[in-house]
Amino acid sequence: MHIPDGFLGPNTSASLITAAVAAVSFAVSRVKRKFFVKKEILALATPEGAQFSTVKKTSVLSGYGKDKLLRMATIASFVFATQMLNFPVANGTSGHLLGGVLAAVLLGPLEALIVISAVLVIQSIFFADGGLVALGANIFNMGIIGTIAGFYCYKGIRKIVKFKLLSVFIAGWLSVVLASIATSLELAISNTIALNLVIPAMVKTHALIGIGEGIITFAIVWYMQKEKGNEQKI
Repeated sequence: MHIPDGFLGPNTSASLITAAVAAVSFAVSRVKRKFFVKKEILALATPEGAQFSTVKKTSVLSGYGKDKLLRMATIASFVFATQMLNFPVANGTSGHLLGGVLAAVLLGPLEALIVISAVLVIQSIFFADGGLVALGANIFNMGIIGTIAGFYCYKGIRKIVKFKLLSVFIAGWLSVVLASIATSLELAISNTIALNLVIPAMVKTHALIGIGEGIITFAIVWYMQKEKGNEQKI
């Protein structure tokens, strides 16, 4: 799923970089508003020996913001670690957790986009997992499609399937398939491989990988629900 450099055309890469930067910037702006609150502080000043006080308003990180940042860091660490672990699929191929729906269900879609984007940036820069020029495409595919679209698929599925854990399993599977379709279209637009060849190959493989994604998402959400229930009992 991580596209290396050289597989996409310059126009495709530039367009996806623009889309990724715009989406992440919007997410940071919206999330930042919820994390900080305005607070009045008393400032003392002594110009030329005359002491007086003024009230200034400044933005400070709220208790909600501190808690959410800690949760975002925890989920980011988990997704990063699990993305480095591959599980075997078919015909010698392997897959790993995408984590978009998992992060979105636990944190919210915009927070999850920031988390997944941060993970992809670190992987690209320090581990050469996905190209730097292709970073916009990878954020678009796994962050915007896999996370944002995957989350709203989950919301839609929840209206039909009342069992939350089954909904996250289906949405987790679907997020991987949708991201693989987006990747296929980008490769085809860049004339890297014909669409009639890349779509079946990518979707078939990632439909299997999506099962692993769904199982892991199911298991983590189930565990978090169980722990939350235990905390409420105490």
